[in-house]
Amino acid sequence: MGRKTEEKMRTYHRYLGFFLAGIMAMYAISGIILIFRDTDFLKKEVAVEKTIQPNVKADDLGKMLKIKHFKLQKEEGGIVHFEGGSYDSKTGLASYTLKTLPFVLDKMTKVHKATSSQPLFFLNIFFGASLLFFVISAFWMFRPSAPIFKKGLYFALGGLLLTLILLFV
Repeated sequence: MGRKTEEKMRTYHRYLGFFLAGIMAMYAISGIILIFRDTDFLKKEVAVEKTIQPNVKADDLGKMLKIKHFKLQKEEGGIVHFEGGSYDSKTGLASYTLKTLPFVLDKMTKVHKATSSQPLFFLNIFFGASLLFFVISAFWMFRPSAPIFKKGLYFALGGLLLTLILLFV
């Protein structure tokens, strides 16, 4: 490839990097926070009172309230007790506590986990494609004859080996 291609790749790499600096920081922070999603790290308790239809079966209650890992404890006198709250099957009133991340961190993790049914999935595709471009364009940052390029190839090989170890161990 010619010098012009090399210069263009370096320019695109540089400006796309500057453009995506904020979103890369957001994905990095939310990715680290998501590692701890099975703990209460940074979460605060929020009291919720919600009225749903009366006489919901205890087995369906977790789905209706959108509570993951719903655990029924007991039923007595029309009151269903579950981990973190209760539901009055006569009135439909559910009172429970949720553990949620602070507002901004919650929004960041929702962007990070967006699925194809959400409008933000285009952002995730764009960001993923941009990261793939960074991977490829990094090899145009230095001339192949430069000693730093050869050293970079060793680091790239080391990173590839580490990735394979993480995937298969």
